[in-house]
Formats: sequence, C-alpha cells, structure tokens
Amino acid sequence: MLRTWLKQGRLAADLTMRGMATKLDVPFQTISKVENGERRLDVVEYVTYCQALGADPHEGIRRILR
Repeated sequence: MLRTWLKQGRLAADLTMRGMATKLDVPFQTISKVENGERRLDVVEYVTYCQALGADPHEGIRRILR
C-alpha cells in the first residue's frame, strides 16, 4: 500500500518521523497519523512528501493502480 511505500522511503532516507516532520514543517503527529492510516494526504501534500523523500510520485500512483 502507499503508506507502507512512503514509510519505507522515509526509512531509506534515514529519517525519523520527527525528522520528516521537520523537513515538511508539519507537526510530528501528522507523519505518525499518515503512516498509521489515521490521516490521508491530499495530492499537493503527497507530492511534497515524495519530493522531501526524493521519491517519484508517479511510482506511488502506479502502486495504487496495481
């Protein structure tokens, strides 16, 4: 699923949830809720999240479509 892919990307980038939150300038709880499925990202947030990880947003979309 997409959130697993995003979490794996965060871990591969050697970022903690707090580090990711700092990079995105959002509260830590936002990252936690996204990764735990309690909060969804809108499309702009998703693209920004991917950019922060150096990930291709198209790859995430392809995963959803499979």
